[in-house]
Amino acid sequence: MNAEPQQSYHYHVMRRAIDLIDQAEEPLPLNDLAAEMDMSPAHFQRLFTSWVGVSPKRYQQYLALGHAKSLLAQRFTTLETSHELGLSGSGRLHDLFLRWEAMSPGEFARKGDGLKIYWGWFDSPFGLSLVMGTEKGICGIGFASEAGEEATMEDLVGRWPNAAFVEDPMMLRPWVLDAYGAGGQATEKVPLYMIGAPFQIKVWEALLSIPSGNVTTYSEIAQSIGRPRAVRAVGTAVGRNPVSFLIPCHRALRKSGGLGGYHWGLPVKRAILAWESARAEV
Repeated sequence: MNAEPQQSYHYHVMRRAIDLIDQAEEPLPLNDLAAEMDMSPAHFQRLFTSWVGVSPKRYQQYLALGHAKSLLAQRFTTLETSHELGLSGSGRLHDLFLRWEAMSPGEFARKGDGLKIYWGWFDSPFGLSLVMGTEKGICGIGFASEAGEEATMEDLVGRWPNAAFVEDPMMLRPWVLDAYGAGGQATEKVPLYMIGAPFQIKVWEALLSIPSGNVTTYSEIAQSIGRPRAVRAVGTAVGRNPVSFLIPCHRALRKSGGLGGYHWGLPVKRAILAWESARAEV
């Protein structure tokens, strides 16, 4: 078995394990999880630990409902101390370097007219994902585990209704492998192409300033972009982020420590936060 199908297989196994863990009302013993994966406990433990960096038992602790409050108390990021906002910056995210550029306001107003967007379905650590991109970079990532494949496709296509959509997963594949940590090149630059209104772009750039394993609040984001009273508008912009995971809208929480909303479902948000928190402590 070569490395690429094996990596896809591992993602599939981890996706099933995450689903079981997330749906359980109490922590699942290693033997039960391994049995569900048709693996020996030792093999499942090695595979899980290799993928996420900690044991299944430790990982389940990160999925506890109180984990978001713990993150807010221990890993709160004040965005005022992050890099100066603007449309020429870049942010480091989960051991990857991202490079990005934003569509001009005029191009955004045309709703994708004249733009060719490639798309494909890919396994991810958080379930089946729909990835879209232009020749400049990834412009959309959606997760289908809660919404379903049809709704996920309609959601992303509806953001740029005048664009031409072409199914071509092979064109996107190198970027996707690096985005999900399967490319084997930690310093490879994953290009992003942000398609949004100017206010949305500023909010999304603020999100890129939040280090992996850390969180902030919607009010902090509003403060960092110079719009302290626009907390509700910031929340809307966070929810409209088309490039989930890479532009980390999952790192924005309520002041109370509550998870808030998440466009692709709260189970996905919890899984991503747990995954990043575990890797941050390795």
